[in-house]
Amino acid sequence: MHEGSISEFDVAEKKNCSVIRDYKVKNLQIDELEKRGGKEGGDEEGEGEKNKTLVCAPLMGETVEEMLVMMKTAKTSGADIVEIRLDYLKCFLPSHDLEILIKNCPLPTLFTYRPKWEGGRYEGDEIVRLNALQLAMELGADYVDVELKVAPDFIKSIHGKKPENFKLIVSSHNYQKTPSVEDIRDLVARIQGTGADIVKIATTAVDISDVARVLQITKNSQVPIIALVMTERGLMSRILCPKYGGYLTFGTLEAGKVSAPGQPTVDNLLNLFNFRQIGPNTKIVGLIGNPVGHSKGPFLFNKAFKEVGFDGVYLPFLVDDIEKFLKTYASSPDFAGFSCTIPHKEEALRCCDEVDPVAKSIGAVNTIVRRPSDGKLIGYNTDYVGAISAIEIGLGGSHNGTASPLAGKLFVVIGAGGAGKALAYGAKAKGARVLIANRTYSRARELADLVGGDAITLDELNKYHPEDGMILANTTSIGMQPKVNETPVAKEALRGYTLVFDAVYTPKMTRLLLDAEEAGCTVVTGLNMFVIQAYEQYERFTGLPAPKELFWELMSGY
Repeated sequence: MHEGSISEFDVAEKKNCSVIRDYKVKNLQIDELEKRGGKEGGDEEGEGEKNKTLVCAPLMGETVEEMLVMMKTAKTSGADIVEIRLDYLKCFLPSHDLEILIKNCPLPTLFTYRPKWEGGRYEGDEIVRLNALQLAMELGADYVDVELKVAPDFIKSIHGKKPENFKLIVSSHNYQKTPSVEDIRDLVARIQGTGADIVKIATTAVDISDVARVLQITKNSQVPIIALVMTERGLMSRILCPKYGGYLTFGTLEAGKVSAPGQPTVDNLLNLFNFRQIGPNTKIVGLIGNPVGHSKGPFLFNKAFKEVGFDGVYLPFLVDDIEKFLKTYASSPDFAGFSCTIPHKEEALRCCDEVDPVAKSIGAVNTIVRRPSDGKLIGYNTDYVGAISAIEIGLGGSHNGTASPLAGKLFVVIGAGGAGKALAYGAKAKGARVLIANRTYSRARELADLVGGDAITLDELNKYHPEDGMILANTTSIGMQPKVNETPVAKEALRGYTLVFDAVYTPKMTRLLLDAEEAGCTVVTGLNMFVIQAYEQYERFTGLPAPKELFWELMSGY
């Protein structure tokens, strides 16, 4: 690689700049004590034991000024290191800008100048790009990331110039798939063979089971490694880095503004998933579903785990094939159990080794526990208790009493899936008369026959009014974010109901519940069901009594 002079950098890059900026450095300086604290990267006193995996915030500012502001934000957010993405800068003068970026950064710096051929934005001359990275190293960057394709030439060019504390990351990105374990292992060996200080691989999850191969490589790596899986299906690879020994993970400063698909925010890493407390012995539990991004489960369980000192983390698992997911992960003692939501509750029952009699009667499982003694998967259903208890409380009755306020009521269930089955079973057990309304009549009829009820289509429900004082329970995803203006029943059809319940809890007040409130009905939100059903899940996952008051306190803000 050509080792051009500093003046040559500027000549090449001035073509992209109309003016050379005049920085007012006095306005950009950062308190030296604050900077020293960030560079040392020490734990704050009293914060307890932490893992050594770094949280890196990618900075994607289009100007140096924006980058400097982002650095301060990264420091405040709790990041350990910043990745300065030089390819995002619209006007970049290496000899001028790099010194400012390095000297004014309150955290260790990782410089990346990603070319378009490796997923970045840079389309200019390769010599200019690599010389800029070399200059960053010479000016005091803590890390530089170069691509495997150019690593041999780059390493040859910096021979004898590499500062003592400087680390070179050599990276490879696969935006199509996650290769086999053998192919990944070979790739890691090739990267290590270049002389890299740190190996970085990023693959793409076509299915969530792909992540297991990367976690396996991370766990068994004999060299410092950054191994991540992109897209939402790969999220757990980013959160579980400290459990399996990853060198760092990336967290964006603002939701949606990511440098690679599937990045969580720094705030979510640290405060939602308790990233600092994750270690080799941390038990993994989580929600199996599609979609899962709306779930409040990670918030509720992770806050509770931290509060009571349970060494566990609750993750959202975006799963397409639950059988494949369980075969991949549930054999590992690292995984303690799973919650199940739409559309996997019925299939989950068939995947379990043993099923609780109530869940078998309902025909759906929303909780799976891995029995430590033999690794078998045991299925339960906590939905029916959560929903029916919430509805009984809404009717002003005690679900602990001898007679349920549901007894004799006409209970209309919208939906014939796993949650619909749970509600229908629970209502029937309490003495209610059950009607199933579903888009597909045959499904409604099938469930109605199971519980000794009646069935109609969802379209017929708008004209259904045999009596007053009915109960309505929506168990479908109609009205869930982002389709918040949808409702399964017209507002005019709600006048015959005394209480309306919606299992959807994002948003808390769905279109159905708002309409029901206007129609004079008592409304019960899905959040009530969610909290009550979580009691048993928590106890089965942890072996500890559910902190019920804490649950309600945590969810009071929603």
